[in-house]
Amino acid sequence: MAIKFRGVDFLEFDSLLSDDERLVRDTARKFIEDNLIPIIEECNRAGRFPRELVKPMAELGFYGASLKGYGCAGMSNVEYGLVMQELERGDSGVRSFVSVQSALVMYPIYAFGSEEQKKTWLPALQSGEKLGCFGLTEPDFGSNPGGMRTRARKVGKEYVLNGEKMWITSGSIADVAVIWAKVEGEDNKIRGFLVETDRPGFRAEDIHGKWSLRASVTSSLSMQDVHVPECNLMPKSGGLKSPLMCLNQARYGIAWGAVGAAMACYDCALQYSLFRKQFREQPIASHQLVQEKLAWMISEITKGQLLVLQVGRLKDKDRAGFQHISMAKRNNVWMALECARLSRDILGANGVADEYPIFRHMANLESVKTYEGTHDIHTLIIGQSVTGIEAF
Repeated sequence: MAIKFRGVDFLEFDSLLSDDERLVRDTARKFIEDNLIPIIEECNRAGRFPRELVKPMAELGFYGASLKGYGCAGMSNVEYGLVMQELERGDSGVRSFVSVQSALVMYPIYAFGSEEQKKTWLPALQSGEKLGCFGLTEPDFGSNPGGMRTRARKVGKEYVLNGEKMWITSGSIADVAVIWAKVEGEDNKIRGFLVETDRPGFRAEDIHGKWSLRASVTSSLSMQDVHVPECNLMPKSGGLKSPLMCLNQARYGIAWGAVGAAMACYDCALQYSLFRKQFREQPIASHQLVQEKLAWMISEITKGQLLVLQVGRLKDKDRAGFQHISMAKRNNVWMALECARLSRDILGANGVADEYPIFRHMANLESVKTYEGTHDIHTLIIGQSVTGIEAF
C-alpha cells in the first residue's frame, strides 16, 4: 500500500505561521518528498548516508539557516525549526547531519570564532563545499562532558591535542572538526579548536552495526599529538558553557524534528487504519481501541507543535532559556517515540516492514531520545529550573 504524506494540522496550526514561514516549510517538504523519501529505505537498508543530497540542501539554504551573513539564509528560528521538522519527517539521520553542520559546527564558529575563521569556514560550510563535525562526547563521558580527558598543550605558537571522541555524526566525512579540549596550564579550561581532519595524528573511524540512524555517518575520533596553529583556537570560547550553548542550538532543532517524525508515523497509521479491514470487513479505524491510539497521537502532536512554536517565537526575541529548550526536546522526542510505537501497533506485522517508515523512525528516535542530553538529564534541568535546586 503506497502512503503519501498529507500533512498533520488538527488545530489550524498553519494559521499561526506567516506566509514566509509556510513558504519555507512547504519548500523543505517538497524537497523531502521529491528527493529523500524515494531513496531513504534503500539508504537505511544499506547503512548509507545520501551524500548526493548535500549540495542540493545547501542550495536551499539549509546549512546555518538561522545565521546572518557569510552566505547564510538568515532565516528566523521558527523557519529554521520548520526545516528541521521536514528533514526529520524524512529521516532523523539526515536531520542530524544538517543539525550538526548548522548548530554544532557553523554556530560555534559564528559565536566563538575570529573574523578570519568565520570568513574561511562559514561560506564553505554553508555551500556544502566543506563538511564539519563536533567533538565533545568521549568514550567515558557523555552526560558529564566536564569530565573530558582530551587535552591541548601549548607549544610555542601551536597547540598539541591528544584524546578521543565518540558517537560523532559526520566524523569520517568531515573536513573540519570542532574539538573541545581542556588546555593544560590554563587550569584545564575547556576551549574550542578548529582541527582540519587531514592533519597528521587525526583519525576517524566509522561505527558499524548500528540499528539506529543507519542513514547517517557516526564515527569515533582519535587525536595523537595533533598539531594545530594557535590561530585555530576559537578565541571567544571558554569553559563548559561554550559547548553547552552549541548543544542548546542543536536541541532546539531536535525538538522541531521530533514533531516531523511523529507526524510521519501518525499520518501513515491513520491512512493505514482507514484502508485495512478486519472483522466484518470494517476498516480498523472503526474500532474503539484504534481510535483511542489515533486520538492520543494527534493530541500529543498538536501540543508538541504549539510547544516548539512558542519556544521558537521566544528564541526569535532572545527570550528562550535553556530550560525552555530542554522541555521541548524532552517532551517532543518522548512523544514522537510513543507515536512511533503506537503506529507500529496499529499496523500490526506490517509495522516492522520497511514498506512503511514507522519502524525506521522508531529505531532512529531511540537514539534521538539519548543524544544531545538524555531524557533524564533534561528532566533534571527542568527540575532545577522550577525548584532552584540542582539534583545532578
